[in-house]
Amino acid sequence: MSFALRVYMAPDFSKKEFVDAPTCVWLPAPADQVAPEGYHAMSIFPEYFKIGDTWVLAPESRMDCVAVRENGRIAVREIRTLRCGELVAIGRTENGEEGIFIHPDGFRETRRRNEVFSFRQGRSRETAFSKDYDELYELLRYEREHGKIVWVMGPAFAFDHDARNAFSLLVANGYVHALLAGNALATHDLEAAYLNTALGQNIYTQESQPNGHYNHLDTINRARYHGSIGAFIQNEGLTDGIMCQCEKHHVPYVLAGSIRDDGPLPGVIGDAYEAQDRMREQVRDATTVICMASMLHTIATGNMTPSYRVLPDGTVRQIYFYCVDIAEFVVNKLVDRGSLSARGIVTNVQDFIVTLTKGLGLQ
Repeated sequence: MSFALRVYMAPDFSKKEFVDAPTCVWLPAPADQVAPEGYHAMSIFPEYFKIGDTWVLAPESRMDCVAVRENGRIAVREIRTLRCGELVAIGRTENGEEGIFIHPDGFRETRRRNEVFSFRQGRSRETAFSKDYDELYELLRYEREHGKIVWVMGPAFAFDHDARNAFSLLVANGYVHALLAGNALATHDLEAAYLNTALGQNIYTQESQPNGHYNHLDTINRARYHGSIGAFIQNEGLTDGIMCQCEKHHVPYVLAGSIRDDGPLPGVIGDAYEAQDRMREQVRDATTVICMASMLHTIATGNMTPSYRVLPDGTVRQIYFYCVDIAEFVVNKLVDRGSLSARGIVTNVQDFIVTLTKGLGLQ
């Protein structure tokens, strides 16, 4: 099976309703970090703004942000980054009535028939995911050469020998272009490389080691002694695991801290808004995003990931977004929060990553 991107179908702006539509109104921000009354909040879909007689596509988007006219182009910005006087799009309608048009069906997604009664319309533990895996194999092979694959990970992978090795193979073989995670994933992965445990348990046998509850703290302490994760890996001669492979293959990673962190490791970002900005830097040019076993990181990433990307040659292409979690609640909550283009896979993430790696022929 050969993979092909869906062709983007732009709106027909020659239609009378678009020709007769008013131009978009832009009002100045009344103060730093304050949007004018009636500001338009962006969605995950392609959005067009009528400027003069021309409908202009915003080159990117992010849910709950605003459109700003900036040096002759449209920028999409968080309200907290606005500066007094910047021109912000005004309008709360979506079909051109105020010079703003949201285009949700540009990639002509296949829709299920809306039947009165039908079984298994949602995604649950009973859903058949074989087709999803087959599509993922082809998508990832394509994206390795033509796109950017961003992974969002919780710490579950670091607790399992096979899952940790499987993701390491993905990094080493070019299927990981950026990693978004927290202190825990990096800590327990490095603990496994340093002491062969995760939270004091052997990562293969799951047997608790004597004084093992110190192991993650000792790992953090030693990494802080060396000053950085990279220096810790190099100076201690660590060779296996996710963080080692990211350092070896120069894969960027963003570790966003939380209030419950131990340590944390050097490089973990404690400022929530700085972490958000750093995450968005990686998401901004992503073409496939796969989120696994981290509800808060998944929802945060979903909120900053649009359904489309405008490539340098002007082509509009789809962004693929997957949420993988053992909890149906997490998969469904992501959709409830507005990430309507997300594809959910309800399964154990350790099994998922091992299956995915084998399907890609990376055993």
